[in-house]
Amino acid sequence: MRNNSRYRWFVVIVFFFFMLLHQSDKLLIGPLTTPIMNTFHIDEVQMGWIFTGALVVGAIFYPLWGFLYDRYARPKLLALASFIWGATTWLSAIAPSYPTFMATRATTGIDDSSYPGIFSLVADYFGPRMRGKIYGILQLAQPLGYMIGLIAATLLSGAIGWRGVFYITGSLGIVLSIIIYFGVKDVPRGQSEPEMAGMEQMGSYHFEWKTALNMFTKVSLLLLFAQGFVGVFPWNVITSWFFRYLETEREYSQNQVLVTMAPAILVLAAGYFVGGALGDYLFKRTPRGRLIVALVGVLTGAILLFFTLQVPNDSPGLFMVMLLFTALFIPFAAPNVISTVYDITLPEVRSTALSVQYFIESSGAALAPLLAGWIAREYNLESAILSICVTAWILGAIFLSFNVVVLPKDILVLRGQLKDRAENERKLHPVSSVE
Repeated sequence: MRNNSRYRWFVVIVFFFFMLLHQSDKLLIGPLTTPIMNTFHIDEVQMGWIFTGALVVGAIFYPLWGFLYDRYARPKLLALASFIWGATTWLSAIAPSYPTFMATRATTGIDDSSYPGIFSLVADYFGPRMRGKIYGILQLAQPLGYMIGLIAATLLSGAIGWRGVFYITGSLGIVLSIIIYFGVKDVPRGQSEPEMAGMEQMGSYHFEWKTALNMFTKVSLLLLFAQGFVGVFPWNVITSWFFRYLETEREYSQNQVLVTMAPAILVLAAGYFVGGALGDYLFKRTPRGRLIVALVGVLTGAILLFFTLQVPNDSPGLFMVMLLFTALFIPFAAPNVISTVYDITLPEVRSTALSVQYFIESSGAALAPLLAGWIAREYNLESAILSICVTAWILGAIFLSFNVVVLPKDILVLRGQLKDRAENERKLHPVSSVE
């Protein structure tokens, strides 16, 4: 039953490239904001509706994707998500007017909510002591995809236009759907848990409503949901508006934006892995370890962002240095939150649990770009970015602080449930125990 070690890394590589190119397509609209606004002759609020539309659709589809992943073959569903990504991006590229573009761009949110299947499948290939690092590696794809989008927007949009860039990324989604469909295998849910070590056979576990509803009795999970509600506000605001902030309020040229953001995105990418690795390291010593790392990242990121945006426009070197330090810490929470969700939920409802987490995150943060657009129109983008990001991170730190206290109890409950399940499996399959 144990996986071939090389094959499981092949799965990670496939998912990494799926997330890398998908994030590039999803976040490409940030650096293309100005040409899109010029094409349709729209203001910040109207552009905010475009950002928000895709986020709202994504939030709606999270529970559906989670339910499907916990009942059916995850690789086939991920292949479908990749195909939808390609098709909807093509529809956005051919949209002739602002209302049509807003509608077609909203449909891209359908596949944006497909990631819980990736994370739950990876959890069945890698045990809990490695998951933080693996999720950190996978989440490198998010900022690296952002950088690819930035480079594509800078180098290609002038030659082929923003529509041409969308044609390219949409085509890549269709190619990846074929690779995932034929190349990635599903595995039994829960097989990588330590309690299942040495078992050559185990039962098949799938979604049950009773198990799913029992998740909502876990205080630690509810606190993660609360933290998630505010935690994604900053990311949506930064990815939507930071390029335009550099262009309009710091008066950076396209080349200056690229020179400034490319190193920041690379450091941001490193922050996912560093945060996940630190979370794994501390988790081996205390069940609170992952959330301690997340808490440090959230608080440090809020403080550093505040001081970064106070740097005068005539000090671009200092601004870049501060931005790099900020970029390192702000992703610390992401891989540790995912790992913590899986530390307290049974394998057959993990896609659902993470989908609920993401649904709550998206339902709260979907309005963040629109709110930032309104604040920017009334005041400026610096005020919009600071007020939303710092407020959200402070509230998130409060929820994480409470969770550090209550989390160990729910982890012990899950380990006990898995131990009981393993004992029952060994009674049913006594010959299968090889160790």
